[in-house]
Amino acid sequence: MSHLKKVSFFKLVLRFAASFLVFFSLFKIIMKIFKSSFDEMIVAYFGAETWYLFALQILIGSLFYGLFIAGYYKYIKK
Repeated sequence: MSHLKKVSFFKLVLRFAASFLVFFSLFKIIMKIFKSSFDEMIVAYFGAETWYLFALQILIGSLFYGLFIAGYYKYIKK
């Protein structure tokens, strides 16, 4: 039996969502720097009108990833 089945569902969601949040945000920022430049990344992701869209995309993506993976490990994987 997996040790993840003993942990509460909410803690699993937080664990997976937090790790995905960090990984995905760093990945997205680094890829933007390699595609264009540091200044363009700042304007595209952290500008006055665009930072909330960046944060919202990362948060919603992390939440869905955390819910999906936690559900998989808690209820599907044997």
